[in-house]
Amino acid sequence: MDSLIQNAISPLLRRAVLECVAQLFEDDHIPVSPAEFFRSPLVQALKEEIVRTGKKLWNREYVDGNGGNISARISPRWVICTPTMLSKGDLTVDDISLVDLESSQVLGERPRTSEILLHLEIYKAVPEAKAVIHCHPPYATAHAIAGVIPQGNLLPEQEVFVGPVPLTRYETPGTIDFARTVVPVVRKHNTILLQNHGVVSWADTITHAEWLIEVLETYCKTIVIAGQLSPKLKEIPPEKIADLLAVKRRLGLPDPRHPEAVEPNDSGQQYPYEPLSQAPSQEDIEQFVDSLCMQVLDFVKGTHASRR
Repeated sequence: MDSLIQNAISPLLRRAVLECVAQLFEDDHIPVSPAEFFRSPLVQALKEEIVRTGKKLWNREYVDGNGGNISARISPRWVICTPTMLSKGDLTVDDISLVDLESSQVLGERPRTSEILLHLEIYKAVPEAKAVIHCHPPYATAHAIAGVIPQGNLLPEQEVFVGPVPLTRYETPGTIDFARTVVPVVRKHNTILLQNHGVVSWADTITHAEWLIEVLETYCKTIVIAGQLSPKLKEIPPEKIADLLAVKRRLGLPDPRHPEAVEPNDSGQQYPYEPLSQAPSQEDIEQFVDSLCMQVLDFVKGTHASRR
């Protein structure tokens, strides 16, 4: 009976371990193919999150036509992303592509977004970035077209989650020159205005990156309306801004106003593990799986005995 249970759970545990290890180490050390990982439950859940987020962007009118793109980093070398020439309102999980950090498409029925270089430059510059969204929300994009950086220190939500917003120079979308316009500012800013183009944000999850877009767009819309009511908008007092920055530090969010230089892994974010120098061997993984199987068997036996 024990061997039957072990034979049943061992493949499931092995696959789960391989997927977790692939998140922590270079993919060519992992005994699982890109296709297997691309079809795994872990990546499937991220694809579904991308689809939900795409529909949110479309419903909120942050994208039009085939505009906007979404990606998620699923391992040290692989990124999943939305395709080119498809409305985010029509997106399905089968439309998602897999690319490497050199922008080569590895898997996917549809060609990957033409603006994937922007996403990849952010992932290379910001190790904490696990998701990137680019879109064209009207009020924020209006600021980008006008070349107007929105006045700061007016709403707590903006100061905590986004903060000061930089404006990058214009370059032709889809080019490496365009992608690199964000590099000088992306370490200290999670949301950026792209001159004559739109907005890009990065975060630890796809959903959180979309929240940042919502916060900035609402902020830009609100201050446009407030500016019609009064030509001089009253800012939050500096000592109260300091309180908000303290909250922001505790949340691990980047901000150029933090006193220390923002370097990789120095943004206040806490990690549940220390980076390791090399991936475990196949023998190490098999031993770990065997150990887990024994623990599961002991648990099943204990649960069964307690019910007698």
